[in-house]
Amino acid sequence: MTENLTSSVHSLLQQMTLEEKIAQFMQLATHFYEGSFSAGQITGPMEEMGIRKETVLNSGSVLGASGAREIRSIQDAHLKENRLGIPLVMMADIVHGFETIFPVPLGIGCSWNMELAEQSAQVAAKEAAVSGIHVTFAPMVDLVRDPRWGRVVESTGEDPYLNGQFARAFVRGFQGKDLKTDLHRVAACVKHFAAYGAAEGGRDYNTVNMSERELRENYLPAYKAALDEGCEMVMTSFNTVDGIPASGNATLMRHLLRDEWGFDGVIISDWGAVKELIPHGVAADEAEAAKKAIQAGVDIEMMTPCYANHLQELVESGVVAEELIDEGVIRILQLKKKLGLFENPYRGADEQQEKEVVLCAEHRAVARELAEKSCVMLKNEGALPLQKEQKVALIGPFAESGDILGAWSWHGSKEKAMKLADGLRMKLDSAQLLVGQGCDIQTGTEKQLEDALRIAEQADVLVLALGEASSMSGEACSRSDIRLPQVQLDLVKRLKELGKPMIAVLFNGRPLDLHGVIDQVDAVLEAWYPGTEGGAAVANLLFGDSNPSGRLTMSIPFSVGQVPVYYNHFNTGRPYYPEDTESHYVSKYLDIPNEPLLPFGFGLSYTTFSYSDATLSENTLTKEQPISLTVKVKNNGKLAGEEVVQVYIQDLVGEVVRPLKELKAFKRIHLEPGEKKVVSFTITEEQLRYHHANLDFTSDPGAFIAYVGPNSEEGIALPFELQ
Repeated sequence: MTENLTSSVHSLLQQMTLEEKIAQFMQLATHFYEGSFSAGQITGPMEEMGIRKETVLNSGSVLGASGAREIRSIQDAHLKENRLGIPLVMMADIVHGFETIFPVPLGIGCSWNMELAEQSAQVAAKEAAVSGIHVTFAPMVDLVRDPRWGRVVESTGEDPYLNGQFARAFVRGFQGKDLKTDLHRVAACVKHFAAYGAAEGGRDYNTVNMSERELRENYLPAYKAALDEGCEMVMTSFNTVDGIPASGNATLMRHLLRDEWGFDGVIISDWGAVKELIPHGVAADEAEAAKKAIQAGVDIEMMTPCYANHLQELVESGVVAEELIDEGVIRILQLKKKLGLFENPYRGADEQQEKEVVLCAEHRAVARELAEKSCVMLKNEGALPLQKEQKVALIGPFAESGDILGAWSWHGSKEKAMKLADGLRMKLDSAQLLVGQGCDIQTGTEKQLEDALRIAEQADVLVLALGEASSMSGEACSRSDIRLPQVQLDLVKRLKELGKPMIAVLFNGRPLDLHGVIDQVDAVLEAWYPGTEGGAAVANLLFGDSNPSGRLTMSIPFSVGQVPVYYNHFNTGRPYYPEDTESHYVSKYLDIPNEPLLPFGFGLSYTTFSYSDATLSENTLTKEQPISLTVKVKNNGKLAGEEVVQVYIQDLVGEVVRPLKELKAFKRIHLEPGEKKVVSFTITEEQLRYHHANLDFTSDPGAFIAYVGPNSEEGIALPFELQ
């Protein structure tokens, strides 16, 4: 923070009354504000929350506003009434696109492509900024291992290293290098701090219970990566951490985030999370909730009035030190200074640019490219790519559905999304494409089925567009049964009886139990929710105009009974080896495999790649002297393709139990048919460090194995030692 910026903020702080300071902590939705196009709703909600008009006039930020005209109107009305002329900061959930919607983050993760991930955030920031938004509640970097949890759709996967790389890319894309001068960027807010993705039973908002070592080893690194990249804000999570809800957890927010990590930016609660300290059972009433949250270091309370209604009394009675209030206000004002709002309170909001930029052809092209890179081919027994002389029957609830945007695409238009049927119409003559619904997402009629069977009989190949409605993934969308709805499985079974080649395209927001699909069809393309250009991207992949290159960042379970299932798990004292059919008293299931159906890092292509000549430059690594790993990768097929070369390391003996494998590096490479490339990686001592029993982050001398290959289960093993 520069001296001039800090001094000007302190000067403003000295002019503020205690009531004005506390009002800066309040974040309310758009309809509370004069100038909003829905401002008629103000009176009722204000009375319901028990807040006064003066508090709204002095509040610091607005939630969910968008559109240059409305935001300028709100800011205008606010500045006319605010005594000190302190502008509002406009915040919203711009998670994977504003109006140009990119694949959901789980899909972006499967691209393993940091350049495109950063570009997607940059596009989203530009569209949001010209529409008047200053801050986005993204990236969401929670590590996820349980596909029952609906919010896995918002994460980039189960690996802490890979999540950290994406966290950095998203922050760079959203924020750029200078928020004050680059009006096409927005401030980022990393969420949800901390360990929200580890909710018990995969049930949203549920308890999180883990050791501090596990927290630091796997769940904290991606948040830290975002902050190291300069992320301006942190959002608290709904869950408990070591028995204390995050929004009232001083150990987590003050001691770890502020004191240990040195974060001096704004901390904001998630929606209603401060007041939720009461049902959690750590606060008796709103006043105690306010006290605990402010003492924990939460600066902005989103959509509950505990601060507004109780902090002044708590300060005046000596229960809360006014210094805590001042600290929080300074952080909020500094953010507004960084954004340049005092000089330009309408920062970026431009109706003309909004018309030109939002959902423009250039942005749609980026969305299409990222959608192509995000889809993962899970199976192909010769049915793909489609041939343009084939007669294709497209059948399923997603055949002509625009519901392919996924959660947190609130400005996206399903009507403007490229549907799969429209994508295929760009490839085929009208006589070659037959389209039928077959069933709805969860229900179906006999007529729908009969129509589907009739057109299927006329076709050479069947493309089944299946999946979950977007309302089945995302916040508060936990599922205990992660198979496709039964009506869709029944549709697959009936079509299978025709004996024709079948390809399943899946639109969903979590790894599914794929039984009833993957065992019935000849090919499976996992499209996730691919976004605005999803139909065009999937069509390009189905016809081989683009070669699938996505790789899984969450393991696909064999059964929901395995979850949480993830690649970087521990061994046990009685490990199970599949080739050992005699042992009984080992760690295994009696009725299903231990292994997932498809592992982390897995994905197929229209070509095949081989790995050979893997070597280490030395067999011994020291702190001062890293070693190099090289491997030759060859494209054995007749089509150009992209491979994701992955490096994993196993620490054979540690002070505490170490994972069987940990991803440490990867590279995407493009190979022409028959082309070979030597791919090189550097292995350093720093990559071998972990949190010991006393939480020291160090390495242990001893034996290690590096694996290089196409996924977490396949690879060439290269032993080495750390001295």
